[in-house]
Amino acid sequence: MAQIPAGGGAPAYLTYLIPLVVIGIVILRNSRERRIRIERLWIAPAIIMLMTIVAFSANPPPGPVGLGLDLAAVCVGGLLGWWRARASTFTIDPATHVITSKVSPWGMLLILGIFALRYVLRSVMAGGAASAMHVTAAELTDSFLLLAVGVVSAQRIEWLIRARKLLAEARAA
Repeated sequence: MAQIPAGGGAPAYLTYLIPLVVIGIVILRNSRERRIRIERLWIAPAIIMLMTIVAFSANPPPGPVGLGLDLAAVCVGGLLGWWRARASTFTIDPATHVITSKVSPWGMLLILGIFALRYVLRSVMAGGAASAMHVTAAELTDSFLLLAVGVVSAQRIEWLIRARKLLAEARAA
């Protein structure tokens, strides 16, 4: 049985094990085709934006470097989300017009890469780089939230565009 350290925190291996389990679940879930419901594509971006707004409201406004970092995170997240959506394969049943998608292995590797980048940056920033860059830990975590907002939002927008095009072509045929 795992023992809880004297400080009362979780054992060190849990900080790596839990994200790996989550990544495994995401990969298994994304490795099979899933039905795309156009009318529900807005839900995930809305939820993550709401969570981000709540998280931002608990922190003081970021400084100029933090704002730049936030802007860069949204832009990079948007590009990664668009790329991940473009790496998805869409199919449509001509009779029922049911649209399904399957994320490519490259799209799943992108998620692994984002998690790995987060852990690398967390280690680097814990070593004093955050103060040298004149950003706070809150600003860094806010930037990662904005990266996620960019990924999810851009992916869903691209999916919406592609799904509507497929549906229009199927209805015209």
